Amino acid sequence: MANYPQLDDCSGVWTLKEVHDAVAGGYWRNAGSRGIFSAGRDSPTDINIIDFVTIASSGNATDFGDQSTARRYLGGCSSFNRGVFAGGYPVQDVIDYITIASTGNAADFGNLTVARAGLAGISNSTRGVFVGGRVPPNSKNEIDYITIASTGNAIDFGDMIAVTTGNSAMSSPTRGIAAGGDTGSQTNVMQFIEIATTGNATDFGDLTDARRSAAGASSSTRGTIIGGKDNVTTIEFITMASQGNAIDYGDMISGTYGAGATSNSVKAIYGGGYSPDDGTRTNVIGQFQISTGGLATDFGDLTDARAVLVGVSDSHGGLNDGYQGTRIAPIPQGAGAGQRLLAFAGYTDAYQSAIDTLTISTLGNMSNFGDSNVLQQSLGGCSSSTRGVCINGSSPSALSSMRYVQFASEGNAADFGDVSTYRRGDCGGSNETRGFIGGGYDGSNRINTIDYITIASLGDATDFGDMTVARTSYAAQASTTRGIFAGGRAPAYTDVIEYITIANTGDATDFGDLSAGRWMAEGNVTSATRGVFAGGYHSPGVYVNVIEYITIASTGNATDFGDLTEARSYMAAGSNSIRAVFGGGYKNPGAVTNVIDYITIASTGDAADFGDMTVAKFSMGGVANGHGGLS
Repeated sequence: MANYPQLDDCSGVWTLKEVHDAVAGGYWRNAGSRGIFSAGRDSPTDINIIDFVTIASSGNATDFGDQSTARRYLGGCSSFNRGVFAGGYPVQDVIDYITIASTGNAADFGNLTVARAGLAGISNSTRGVFVGGRVPPNSKNEIDYITIASTGNAIDFGDMIAVTTGNSAMSSPTRGIAAGGDTGSQTNVMQFIEIATTGNATDFGDLTDARRSAAGASSSTRGTIIGGKDNVTTIEFITMASQGNAIDYGDMISGTYGAGATSNSVKAIYGGGYSPDDGTRTNVIGQFQISTGGLATDFGDLTDARAVLVGVSDSHGGLNDGYQGTRIAPIPQGAGAGQRLLAFAGYTDAYQSAIDTLTISTLGNMSNFGDSNVLQQSLGGCSSSTRGVCINGSSPSALSSMRYVQFASEGNAADFGDVSTYRRGDCGGSNETRGFIGGGYDGSNRINTIDYITIASLGDATDFGDMTVARTSYAAQASTTRGIFAGGRAPAYTDVIEYITIANTGDATDFGDLSAGRWMAEGNVTSATRGVFAGGYHSPGVYVNVIEYITIASTGNATDFGDLTEARSYMAAGSNSIRAVFGGGYKNPGAVTNVIDYITIASTGDAADFGDMTVAKFSMGGVANGHGGLS
């Protein structure tokens, strides 16, 4: 399947296999997309509750976590993997964020340029924009923006045509539109911005009726305006790319105002709000097809009846790059839920069995994924886009077993099968279908045996061939076609790099050399074209921070990339096709670290801080479901 590091060439005709693989890998944007409803006002208090639903499947909302503060009248925006919430009443400048694919409490993002409530949020895949708002008794015309993948304070974007609050908001990949609101009285004015370009808003057209506190949702081509104060029950639509007036579209189940709304590329959902009859709050979630309109139907219920909440999703119109139902390739931030690193087991002052995880696209600390149910260290690993497999390792007893997890389902590992012989200090790599494991130490001798497995099928490993040098504690990489072994101990520290063709069994072939012999360097880090090696021992007791890379398709020596934040070995590492992450390790003079570093694989330069592991440990097995060998 083709790999597109950018989102400007993802359209086209796709084979059924590509669609199947895209869904399995989490790159089919209509599959399993999540809608988030956050905060609002319950009677008689403000709340901090965050709920989520799967937009494609009707049903009741589920608890996600909490905002940092209870509030109402806040703004929201989102990317493929993050939801961001800003401002609100009581009047504040707080910006929080969540990782949409996971659950948990919101974390601090930064601050708005001006504290305010009643603002609206719009976004494409990279930039979030917050428009208008109110600091009682005055409405505001400020427009702020953030880069969603980063944390930090908002920056001035420009000004609205008029000071407004209570707008409904819609997004396409390029445009953001704010509709209606209150300028001292309700208005029917719509105004728009080009998300990528800072500047003042421009007139778009008019709503059929003046309204405020309406909800907004969009596909990549259409925006919808839902309900509003003073008994507005209608749904209207606009064509996002063309200025003009809104057109009547259908009706809500029952009229509400102050609802939250969001969408994927085909369906809009709205939830909560005030009844215009008596001001009571509702928990009802309604739904309609954006392309056809008509009468909305029941979707399910929120966990709590509330109003003036906000909705975001990981697949609204601004995240579809202008295409409905097309495959969306991994993006620099990683493709949402599908881009995980798992760190199996390891050693602290004793053998460990915990499996920890992080989302490669999102800076932050690791969290617990489950348990391998086996105390082990010095283990290898391989992975497809859906399954991670840990291999061998040392423990209170020798191990020849393999254990696996499904990336999409947090929980404990299960038995996969056995390798041909017990070994520790081996390493592995994989493409989408086949994983390979080479070398290692059997307790008496270093070995050169290479085994392979079919990752989708449980069972024992099969003989593949032999390495050129019997060795242990090396680094391994893979592209879609080639597997790479680099460095290690044989018993001297070696600089040898060799390769195999993954689809064809047989012995390894010389590739080139590292800059120097080292062992316990970390690999398992690739884009579609590059393999990266980091850290290790240069000589006994001397730890290194060196990062090197190779072009996997071309034999030759490794080239300097940059440095880790600290010299260390025995790390857990993994990557998506854009970013590599290195976690934990053993460092001079023998201390264990919990530091996680990251690099951008396509560039060169020093690593930067990513976050921390759940506990300082080393000698783990690292696997990821988005590395270059899966493209």
